[in-house]
Amino acid sequence: MTNKKILVVEDDADMRLGYDVLLKAHHYRTLFAGDALVAISEALKRQPDLILLDLGLPAGGGFVVLERLRAHPDLVAIPVIVVSARSPYGTRERALQEGARAYVQKPWNDHELLALISQLLGQPEYIGDRQREGRSQSP
Repeated sequence: MTNKKILVVEDDADMRLGYDVLLKAHHYRTLFAGDALVAISEALKRQPDLILLDLGLPAGGGFVVLERLRAHPDLVAIPVIVVSARSPYGTRERALQEGARAYVQKPWNDHELLALISQLLGQPEYIGDRQREGRSQSP
């Protein structure tokens, strides 16, 4: 079980609800920001363990958030997963060059997103509805 905090930076209320249900079902604590300005202040105030970042945001956009996160000494180490509906051609490379640890295309696959989150948080690999335990043991 985890108690890791994930900051979801997403301006769409329905998408935020989807993230909230998914992440809480897997024992993550969710924090939210609906625009670029709130994202930076929430990250500073709450010190999340990971950030899920949309690119199409009011008040600056996701690339501005990435730039500010990477420029701030208290935020630079927080892993960021960009989750975007934009065409991945060029966008994916730019996000990774600007400091994102991963890029996920919307609509996301729940299992793949959870596996990526587990990996970036240094947790046991996510498999289906449970965490893998003792995989190397023989039957």
